[in-house]
Amino acid sequence: MIEDAVSRARIAAVHPRIAPHIRRTPIVEIDGADIGLDPTRVLLKLEQLQHSGSFKARGAFVNLIMRQVPPAGVVAASGGNHGAAVAYAAMRRGVAAKIFVPSISSRANVQRIRDYGADLVVVGERYADALAASEAWVARSGALSVHAYDQAETLLGQGTIGLELEGQAPNLETLLVSVGGGGLIGGIAAWCAGRIRIVGVEPELAPTLSRALAAGGPIDAEAGGIAADSLAPRRVGERVFPIVERYVDRVVLVTDQAIRHAQETLWRTLRVVAEPGGAAAFAALISGRYQPRSGERVGVLLSGGNTIAVSFRR
Repeated sequence: MIEDAVSRARIAAVHPRIAPHIRRTPIVEIDGADIGLDPTRVLLKLEQLQHSGSFKARGAFVNLIMRQVPPAGVVAASGGNHGAAVAYAAMRRGVAAKIFVPSISSRANVQRIRDYGADLVVVGERYADALAASEAWVARSGALSVHAYDQAETLLGQGTIGLELEGQAPNLETLLVSVGGGGLIGGIAAWCAGRIRIVGVEPELAPTLSRALAAGGPIDAEAGGIAADSLAPRRVGERVFPIVERYVDRVVLVTDQAIRHAQETLWRTLRVVAEPGGAAAFAALISGRYQPRSGERVGVLLSGGNTIAVSFRR
């Protein structure tokens, strides 16, 4: 069963195995008044400070440590962050990596992948194009495929964020988590298992999980918008869905304008840089798509910071 493969016990077991290779990212607590939410206290988990610039390094290391890597090395399809994470993990583990990304991948991620020494292939316009090319490469080469979200090892790695956060903020009531393919929210939800309220956040132009929940299972959805390089895989994972259906409280949608405003607010208030996908969960809070109760202890996961420059208008 999927829930047996991705459980609190298994997440707890993998955490010490990847701990030497990842950062225990910090948290920062801010007064809600700083962002117009008085008297709410807001806790931010700064996962954009993780190796390779996003949470994805966690799942990448679980895959490369727990699975047998063949002589052909590893291969991954990615909008950018997962590719950078797999390339980084492969570099650290001394194995070959081939990464397929679509043309919408950010320049920051493309450069990171190259800097980590992976063989980079840019193909098509969207994640689905890169995924198809990676699957063809696996068939030809025998390389180990490391899926960005729909794989037990990937989910286990992302679940270690929930484990860390439980120790850092034991009184947390609600956590807002951005959603693309669902590996992040699925792993965290598996760890929390109903102990706190998990709220998913998607861009209006890439509502993969919202569509799946309405249909009763994963279906194709739109895949566009400002965060398309990290939050628009078209369809939520098959392994992810039952975990989310059981443990996620709800999913809210945010506009591209709200995401951009969230990026600006993070920079203005904390001098924190977040990519659009990394700021989506914060956008739900400051735009009112998620409205906390008075005094509610709300956490927001800032999932990635792979962007080239800060150019916000004053």
